[in-house]
Amino acid sequence: MGAADAVPGVSGGTVAFMTGIYEELIHSIKQFNLQALRLLFQQGPVAAWQHVNGSFLFTLLAGILFSLLTLARVVLYLLAEHPILIWSFFFGLILASTWSVVRHIPKFNWNLGAVFLLGCVLAYQVTSLTPAVVEPQPLMIFVSGMIAICAMILPGISGSFILLLLGMYTPVLMALKGLELDFIALFVLGCMIGIISFSRLLSWAFKHYHAVTLALLGGFMLGSLNKVWPWKYTLSYSINRHGEEVPLVQKNILPESFLELTGQEPYTLAAIGLMSVGLVLVWVFDRR
Repeated sequence: MGAADAVPGVSGGTVAFMTGIYEELIHSIKQFNLQALRLLFQQGPVAAWQHVNGSFLFTLLAGILFSLLTLARVVLYLLAEHPILIWSFFFGLILASTWSVVRHIPKFNWNLGAVFLLGCVLAYQVTSLTPAVVEPQPLMIFVSGMIAICAMILPGISGSFILLLLGMYTPVLMALKGLELDFIALFVLGCMIGIISFSRLLSWAFKHYHAVTLALLGGFMLGSLNKVWPWKYTLSYSINRHGEEVPLVQKNILPESFLELTGQEPYTLAAIGLMSVGLVLVWVFDRR
C-alpha cells in the first residue's frame, strides 16, 4: 500500500482490496472511538489494543511507513526515468482489481450498473482535473492530509493524485525524503483526523449497502485508469519552487502517436508485458 500510495494515480485502497484486507482495515480504523478510550482507562492498554485490532493496524502501518520512507526515492526515479513501464504495471494491476471487486457483487443488475457507471465518470472527471501549484502553508498541509488520506483508502481514487491536484505532492515527498518532522507531524495529524472520520462512513456503507458500495468502488477503479494510461503527451508545463519543469496538462495517446509526437521509444512490448504481470499478480492474490 505504501508503494502504491507513492504513485499519483494509484490507490493504496486498491492494493488493500486486492489482498483481501480492505473491509477489515475500514472496520479496525472505525474502532478508534469512545469505547476504546473507556477500555483503555478501565481495563488497560491490552483491552484497548484488542478492541482496535492493534496488531493488524500496527503491522500494516509499519509496512506503509517503511515503504514510503524507502521507496519514495525509487518511485521518483522511476516516474522520471521510466514512466511508461511503471504506469503499465499499475494499469494492469488496477484493471484486474476492478474485475476482482465487481465479481464479489452477488447479483449485478441495472441499478448496480448505473452506480458502477457513476463511479467511472466521477473518477474519470477527477483524474482529468489540472493540478494546482501552491506554496505549502500549515493549514494547507493539515487539510491536504485530511483529504488525501480519505482518497488513499478509496480503491481507484489516488491520495497521491489528490495531493498533486492540491499542489502538495512534491512538498510531501520532499518532506519525507528530508525528514522535515514539523511538516510530517502536521500532515500526519490531518491524516489521522480524516481517516478516523471517513472510515465510519465507509463502514456504514459496507454494512447497509454492500453491493452498491462495491459497484461504486469498482467504478472508481475503472475510471481511474485514465490517470495511469502509460503513453501521455504533455501539453503544458509549470515551474515548481526548485525551478524545475513539471508536466501540468497531459493527454492520453496511443503508442505509435507517442513515438511520432515525442520521438521517444514507446516500449510497447515491455509495457504490455508489465501490464500482464499486474494482471497475473492480482489473479494470484484473488485465488488465495
